[in-house]
Amino acid sequence: MSETIVRPVEGPRDLDAFIGLPWTIYADDPNWAPPLRKDVKKLLSPGHPFWDKAEGRLFLAERDGRVVGRIAAVMDRALIEYRRELAGSWGFFECENDVAAARALFEAARAWCASKGLAFFRGPFNPSTNYEVGLLMRGFDSPPCVMMTYNPPYYPALVEECGLVKEKDLFAFLVRRGHTVPGWALELSRRLRERGEVTIRHLRKSDLKSELRIVADIYREAWGSNWGFVPMSPGELEAMAESLLPVLDEDLGFFLYVGDEPAGVGLILPDVNPLLKRLNGSIGLTGLYKVLRYKSEIRGTRALLFGVKPRFHQMGAPLVALDYILELQDRKTQYDWMEMSWTLEDNEAVNGFLRECGGEQYKTYRIYRRDC
Repeated sequence: MSETIVRPVEGPRDLDAFIGLPWTIYADDPNWAPPLRKDVKKLLSPGHPFWDKAEGRLFLAERDGRVVGRIAAVMDRALIEYRRELAGSWGFFECENDVAAARALFEAARAWCASKGLAFFRGPFNPSTNYEVGLLMRGFDSPPCVMMTYNPPYYPALVEECGLVKEKDLFAFLVRRGHTVPGWALELSRRLRERGEVTIRHLRKSDLKSELRIVADIYREAWGSNWGFVPMSPGELEAMAESLLPVLDEDLGFFLYVGDEPAGVGLILPDVNPLLKRLNGSIGLTGLYKVLRYKSEIRGTRALLFGVKPRFHQMGAPLVALDYILELQDRKTQYDWMEMSWTLEDNEAVNGFLRECGGEQYKTYRIYRRDC
């Protein structure tokens, strides 16, 4: 076997090769949903607001002049400052079933992180926990949901061959129409709403940027102590708003209020991945036609955000939010199922409640780490 060469991405041609590699890796995989190339390019470009407080290096692995793998090494200063840990990350990993190439890629990422004084690196983060995360471990028999990762079944063994070990598992639950909410939870939720102790209002799509600032405030307080949490910058929130606007159904976003205070948030996205498969990476001249023709193929949703400020937990506000999310699923009859993702493996309260509601833990994702 000829030697594997790993080199940093330099210039537009290399970046195109980096972005384009998945079309080779997944050429025969019917479950893969291609991203829009322009969106990946925007996220990887220095102008994206994520990189205002981060830096990274992209690497390509080549053999006989052919690209066989890729990886990104990232130093996120927002994470380092918020979590007070010298942690780097790896992400955007794709590779043929080639241990030598994978080892060379991870060694390049490790060495880059070590050169920045980082103690360890974890991933996959593409490029942080506010974006796509995790290596798929279970659930290869169905396509990924919107903004969730996907990879070939051989990736876990390949990554472990490179000396990485499990840090945390993430779960995705599938809830189909006809779910059952436990009676005790339904009773408490309806009582709080009928008394006006907890009120609900929908997201205003026309004012999405200011709405996302409310989301960010709740997000920071509700998830601030959770594993892996990093607050998004105002610039990242604006970029997120811009990316979500074309797919957002404002009926599927809502806020919980206790009095005049925003206490919780739920944000559900239509699973647009069937359309992304049709577009195959580019909107092009026929993009609008494909969207109109194949829109009916969107049959599911993903509960992307769900959280309640901790001081409202004891009054039962989280049950109101969960009950309302499931109520929305029944009301929006064009959707047959909802994915609740992701949850931490040790979040026993939420995982247990989703199981009580008929949720099936149908996919598992893993975060791996390695010392530098």
